[in-house]
Amino acid sequence: MTAEIAEAIAASAFAPLGLSQPLLRALLDEGYTTPTPVQADVIPHALAGRDVIAGAQTGTGKTAAFVLPILQRLAADPAPHPRRIRALVLTPTRELASQIGDSIARYGRYLKSRHTVVYGGVSQHRQEIALGAHPDVLVATPGRLLDLMEQRLVSLAGVTHYVLDEADRMLDMGFIHDVRRITQAVPRERQTLLFSATVPPAIESLARGLLVDPVRVAIAPAVTTAERVEQTVMFVEKSAKRAALERLLDDPEVARAIVFTRTKHGANRLTEQLDRAGIDAAAIHGNKSQGARERALEAFRSGTTRVLVATDVAARGIDVDDVSHVINYDLPNVAEAYVHRIGRTGRAGRAGRAISFCDAAERGLLRDIERLIRQRIPTV
Repeated sequence: MTAEIAEAIAASAFAPLGLSQPLLRALLDEGYTTPTPVQADVIPHALAGRDVIAGAQTGTGKTAAFVLPILQRLAADPAPHPRRIRALVLTPTRELASQIGDSIARYGRYLKSRHTVVYGGVSQHRQEIALGAHPDVLVATPGRLLDLMEQRLVSLAGVTHYVLDEADRMLDMGFIHDVRRITQAVPRERQTLLFSATVPPAIESLARGLLVDPVRVAIAPAVTTAERVEQTVMFVEKSAKRAALERLLDDPEVARAIVFTRTKHGANRLTEQLDRAGIDAAAIHGNKSQGARERALEAFRSGTTRVLVATDVAARGIDVDDVSHVINYDLPNVAEAYVHRIGRTGRAGRAGRAISFCDAAERGLLRDIERLIRQRIPTV
């Protein structure tokens, strides 16, 4: 490690939270300089071994709030049974499980802990092989974990750190009985961290049976939606989205629209399809050169191009006052991105409209957004 890196680590705003040097170095690699409120509140208590119940929405940095202290505590405590799973993170969806697994890999790059991720909807053969390598941390969705437990392919007898992520969403999805069965297989002597966007009575009841003298943390949403933006959602099957978008764009009231997709490939494909349908559109995303992005933006500003198809990262550079519509062709994976997206319309005192397409696989993402903005989005 160079003196420059050591100096940057010592100066990190994460250092006062009590995080170890390997974790601070990983955070430095990731470009994270300042802890979010949920990280600042949760990490010191979690490092001290306290149980925590945190009311925190998606997009507040809550994953790091439990991953960082768990990795540090596992590294500091020698494993009495090296071949056992020591930390279990339970989460409602495969997408969230994968994201948490990625975070563990990034934050733990300078540590020796091993992790694996298991979820349903795919063959379990590779997951069995990964479990056979005796990971320290297991990230799992409830259904697949129970299947593996019933087949005696996984034991939770060595778990000392137990995380329930997005607990309210697990209840919404009908996982409460699965969660209780899994909890019974986890030792009583453990640290438990529960994260939930909201804390209704059902979560309070669950928490009473899981946590011992917990620290309570409540993080308010960091952002609010633009007041002059009329928000609506259309429930559209994935295969019908393009036709629905073309119908919307045929409306003369759609004077200038930004259409958001989740991926760069999706932005390119949709732009080509709109062009073939006679709708002038340009794509803007991270794979485009700076010159190409500037040309697309200038054409959009001048009105030469009426529709700009964008990804979240590229949209940060879009500063156009008279956008009449924002259309979420794909809902974002992170709820806060929705707020930033729709803030591209309704600017400079003008009214704007935000229309979101939601297919069956995106219902959970819509619930995340509605929790974050604390309102139901009317259905068209």
